[in-house]
Amino acid sequence: MARRPGARSLLRPPAAAPALLLARDYAPEELARMLASGSVMHLRRGAYLRVQPDEAPADLALAHLVATHHLIRTEHCFSHHSAALLHGLALSRTDFRPSLYQATPPHGAGSSPVTRHTPLPPVEDRATVAGLPATTLGRTVWDCLTSMKAPDALVVADAALSAGLTVDELASRARRGGRGHARALATLRYADDGAESAPESICRYRLLRAGFPVPTTQVRVPTRLGVFWGDLGWPEWKVLVEYDGRIKYDARPAETFMAEKRRHDALVEEGWGVTHVTNDDLRVPGAFESRMRQALPPAATLGMRPRRELRW
Repeated sequence: MARRPGARSLLRPPAAAPALLLARDYAPEELARMLASGSVMHLRRGAYLRVQPDEAPADLALAHLVATHHLIRTEHCFSHHSAALLHGLALSRTDFRPSLYQATPPHGAGSSPVTRHTPLPPVEDRATVAGLPATTLGRTVWDCLTSMKAPDALVVADAALSAGLTVDELASRARRGGRGHARALATLRYADDGAESAPESICRYRLLRAGFPVPTTQVRVPTRLGVFWGDLGWPEWKVLVEYDGRIKYDARPAETFMAEKRRHDALVEEGWGVTHVTNDDLRVPGAFESRMRQALPPAATLGMRPRRELRW
């Protein structure tokens, strides 16, 4: 499949694990002073993090993993969304509750700040990522596909293909048995390595779930101003969907607006219809789908039925 020059991968380099402050290394009064000043924040019992300006949610989630690793006593490795974060996979949302495999079942009752799974995966499914024990990339993706809700799972599936994993490689894990494999295979059927952000994957999921024809990612459109690339769409009907979240209007709003207008006008001159989508549009149930029904010709949506295999 054609790709726009400089197309971005959904796989990010593994983040560096932040340095923690452990209560056992500090006098209680010193910790109390730092907490009072706001220079550190409490993560979980016995673990603190130095506060950085504009702390990103992913960085904070990673700090929770480091704290858990230092405090848990049994053999373990991070898994599911936590391992996905370590590997740099795109996720539709940030989950601060660590998920891990451990060698023995958890003891005691009551709530826990950690989601625990047993037993440990085989050695070939374990690795060290960003200095922490975790499941391998392939095992991580498969665990996510078998446990996440459909839109979240499609984001991970797209990221997996963007990372170089193949559908066959991932689907081969279904032969090992276990829960959730049928829905994991259903997600893989619609995975596409052309998505460049989690919201683009969510847009495509919404269209697929509603029953729209499968859209193409990274649509190449020659115009008088050169070749432009749409995020996704249907070349046969000259309809594009553009997710606008990645455009940085704050830096140079006037220049960006004019460049986007010239681009839009050039696409329209070639007979293309363009639907722009933002996060706000995706928050309203059914609104995005309704707009796309109007954007596509009646023949494209004739007899359209929701894909039941993606409604979970």
